[in-house]
Amino acid sequence: MKVKIICPGKIREKWLIGGIDEYKKRLSKYTNLEIIEVADAPDSIPCAKALEEEGERILAKVNPQDVVWVMDLHGKLMTSEEISQALIKDLEIGGSSITVVIGGSNGLSPDVVKRANRRICFGNITLTHQMTRLILLEQIYRGFKIYNGEKYHK
Repeated sequence: MKVKIICPGKIREKWLIGGIDEYKKRLSKYTNLEIIEVADAPDSIPCAKALEEEGERILAKVNPQDVVWVMDLHGKLMTSEEISQALIKDLEIGGSSITVVIGGSNGLSPDVVKRANRRICFGNITLTHQMTRLILLEQIYRGFKIYNGEKYHK
């Protein structure tokens, strides 16, 4: 199984890097995880242009056959159990592979949203895209644990 995460920008905060590394290590038992960082657009350009540029860089990393999730404030609110079910279902549909896209500080380009097979929201709060990466990894890990009936989820 393979989970590919595409996101703009690099993580610079050591505490976030530590958390992400921990979940990458935990996930290695269940899946081949690939995190692809694309260049984020500078804050000095207009939002629409930034979304377009980031969207082009993101879509260049998406294969035509990929099952694509986008983390989207306008996506579906899902429980951890629902994320687990969707994860396993989409891995089966996607030939044991899914691609998850996290938008940059301006969100997601309409073209990226249009390409998505599934739009997921972690809640009505605003999270940084860096924090979303950590929470996403934890939820994917939790999803595998739920699916396998292993102790972790309560």
